[in-house]
Amino acid sequence: MADIQTHEYDVLIIGAGGAGLSAAVVAAAAGVKVGVVCKSLLGKAHTVMAEGGVAAAMANVDDRDSWRVHFADTMRGGQYLNNPRMAELHAQEAPDRVRELEKWGALFDRTPDGRILQRNFGGHAYPRLAHVGDRTGLEMIRTLQDHGIHSGMEVHMEVTCTRLLKDGNRCTGVFAYDREKGRFRVFKAGAVVLATGGVGRAYEINSNSWEYTGDGHVLAYDAGAELQDMEFLQFHPTGMVWPPSVRGILVTEGVRGEGGVLRNKDGKRFMFDNIPDNYKAQTASDEEEGWRYTQGDKRARRPPELLTRDHVARMINREVKEGRGSPHGGVFLDIAWIKPRVPGGAEHIRKKLPGMYHQFKELAELDITEMPMEIGPTTHYMMGGVRVDADSQMSSVPGLFAAGECGAGLHGANRLGGNSLSDLLVFGQRAGQFAVEYAKKNGRGKVSEDEVKKASEAALAPFSRSGGKGENAFQIQGELQKMMQAKVGIIRSPGEVQEAIGEIAQLKKRGQAVVVEGNREYNPGWHTALDLHNLLTVSEAIARAALERKESRGAQTREDAPGKDPEWGKVNLIVKKGDDGQMQIRREPIAPMRPDLKAIIEEIG
Repeated sequence: MADIQTHEYDVLIIGAGGAGLSAAVVAAAAGVKVGVVCKSLLGKAHTVMAEGGVAAAMANVDDRDSWRVHFADTMRGGQYLNNPRMAELHAQEAPDRVRELEKWGALFDRTPDGRILQRNFGGHAYPRLAHVGDRTGLEMIRTLQDHGIHSGMEVHMEVTCTRLLKDGNRCTGVFAYDREKGRFRVFKAGAVVLATGGVGRAYEINSNSWEYTGDGHVLAYDAGAELQDMEFLQFHPTGMVWPPSVRGILVTEGVRGEGGVLRNKDGKRFMFDNIPDNYKAQTASDEEEGWRYTQGDKRARRPPELLTRDHVARMINREVKEGRGSPHGGVFLDIAWIKPRVPGGAEHIRKKLPGMYHQFKELAELDITEMPMEIGPTTHYMMGGVRVDADSQMSSVPGLFAAGECGAGLHGANRLGGNSLSDLLVFGQRAGQFAVEYAKKNGRGKVSEDEVKKASEAALAPFSRSGGKGENAFQIQGELQKMMQAKVGIIRSPGEVQEAIGEIAQLKKRGQAVVVEGNREYNPGWHTALDLHNLLTVSEAIARAALERKESRGAQTREDAPGKDPEWGKVNLIVKKGDDGQMQIRREPIAPMRPDLKAIIEEIG
């Protein structure tokens, strides 16, 4: 360890997105020593890609909204597989977290009387998303970063964590390396918070940036923590499919919230064709009523384009499979149609959706005020993650906490748009708060030199392999992405998923034979080789859980079981590493909902 740079903190946070920075801010405010490790640069968190807004029942646009309605919407959207306590805390605390951001300097769009403006979004009964045009995530990160950097937290940029270190059963630190020079680092800590985001890079077409390789999920899994709901991977309905320069880039749900409509190749608005029974009372039956809703008419019902993401994605997928899709395998999203209907026309669209307008104008020479976008479902968000306590966010491993996309429980089978940003704020702050309490009570734990040695040897293994050509990490990752896209995508069949599990096993064997040339400095091949373990592990967890859940619910659609099974609505699936190193999966009964929360569901539906 004499050659390894060592740092000591009371609370160490892995990830510098909305959840990580929220945890860091509250921990630093408690007066403890806080370290933040991020895989990329500070400010480049995936949170900046969240465009539409942050969901919080502030009732600034429609006074019928409340935390109770937000709670009911979240539970219904998650098909009641959510942790109800997390959904309750989230709905109750989100408004205060948004006001806190405003106090720290966030500049939200305003109503005419000066309150924070809120817009419509899929699955939400009322206009609920506080926003900054279509750049809300960027404003959130800017605000948290500016506030947090002055609180005394220390930031380690371009550092990748490869293994959690433990003292007995307790998590006491992290083994990591800096991506530039390849030098190893050990971080000792009283408590560790995982805020590493999602797993989208396991798929070929995705909206995620390069960092999203399931790091937090697998760090926790390898340390003995449990994962939950891994079958529920959200495919956002509107990712660009054409032109190639913008393929996979997300088109914010805010486009539909401002009046954008979905059309097939014949120009038909196909979303009116199949509205789920539990949403019919809230959904418009004609175009005019849906249009009035997006313009703030409280008497109107929402357009079907603002149904939940899983339903919209399946409807788009149906149009494509039945031959009514666009030329490049998607459908059309049209916001230009509203120009004659709003004052200012094109300028109104540019003002409401500045990021969308400038991004596609610059990258694709496409003017969204003149022509529709060609879109289709893209891998977007992991509802599953580390199983945590609802109040504290601590995992089953003492001293290890998780928040944001790498934590599970809030979203159930499907996440509502905008709930991700409020999730980051509410549970990022809770993770930081309880991590401080744990660290103060238990102090900084010990780190074993033997564990550090094993982590070091594992990280260097790709350099030490010899005997033949060896495998290429980039090739294995590419094959994995194509296979997952084809066999564990939106519509899943048991035969294909079983094939995927077998192929993952073969890719794992090949991954153990990856050879990296050169040295540790500036070596992307080495980085990719180390990421492979994470990608293969989360891919196996997704596939095994998808095979185990024999029903269609939320983001899980089984070709052989198209309906919901009431019995499957009573369990979560838990993934854990067995003593033999093999992945184990079990059904965990969902605890009965508190009577007062059940009454809210029955009243609001």
